[in-house]
Amino acid sequence: MTRPGPAAPEIDELVQRLLKGERHALARVISLVENASAEGRQALALLYKRTGNAHVVGITGGSGAGKSTLTCGLALEYRRRGRSVGIVAVDPSSPFTRGALLGDRIRMQELSRDPEVFVRSMATRGELGGLAPMTAEVADVLDAAGKDVVIIETVGAGQDEVEVASAAETTVLVLTPAGGDDVQAMKAGIMEVADLLVVNKADLPGADALAAQLTAVASQATRGRLDAPILQTVATKGAGIAELADAIDEHKRRLQSSGELERLRLDRARRQLLALARQQLLARVVATTERDGRLEALVRTVAARQLDPYQAAQQLIERAEG
Repeated sequence: MTRPGPAAPEIDELVQRLLKGERHALARVISLVENASAEGRQALALLYKRTGNAHVVGITGGSGAGKSTLTCGLALEYRRRGRSVGIVAVDPSSPFTRGALLGDRIRMQELSRDPEVFVRSMATRGELGGLAPMTAEVADVLDAAGKDVVIIETVGAGQDEVEVASAAETTVLVLTPAGGDDVQAMKAGIMEVADLLVVNKADLPGADALAAQLTAVASQATRGRLDAPILQTVATKGAGIAELADAIDEHKRRLQSSGELERLRLDRARRQLLALARQQLLARVVATTERDGRLEALVRTVAARQLDPYQAAQQLIERAEG
């Protein structure tokens, strides 16, 4: 695998335009990063020293919980407070184009008229965990572009949406009364990724009962982070959004004062580094062994039960290293 060299002049110019606030340049860099291109890696290398300033907020929860409406309301609240906002809205992949299905992202259109808000919809491209493959890197680009807050809204896959905790500093779990999957979500351990718990659609029957349930479950959480406050919102009416923004700010202050924020960023850097190393090593192994036919030969050997997969994998690695 070739290492990315110095950034090409056009990439350097593109990054400079992004840093000057050009939205088209920001959109172009995000596309390069999202596609995992060499140019995208060069842009990230130039931008990375400018990251670490935005507060990254993850919004997760089951489908139909109102995450998009909540995200939109939260962004509008931050704008009222004079903060710029970047939004990474992760969507299911289209089975035909593998692109992002817009769905209820139309609700965010009112935000696009604000020059201090940038919304990007990304496809999961088959990835589990509620995030797209390059979500954290796109959040870094928005951070480097000067956004005060970056909101990552997950796809709405339910129990698998725990990966957002590795990309966000404050994770908000959104549940609804009589949502059908709330109890299941609590059993699945998704509670352990939540820093804040939100009962959305709190004007529906059962909201208080769900909040009481969450209180009981949260008291048993053993993740070791800060206790998760429980809030109620009606995102379609804007009710409780200001209180949610206050709770996120308070969580950030507690993270900073306790030293937890630095630990979270160290953990994120470790996961990101190891994930990228695995990705590059796998690409190297596949490229090397596909060229000489060794991969296909080993696949046939394993399928015929003549060699176990572990020994075959070791042979692939040794072949790539040799």
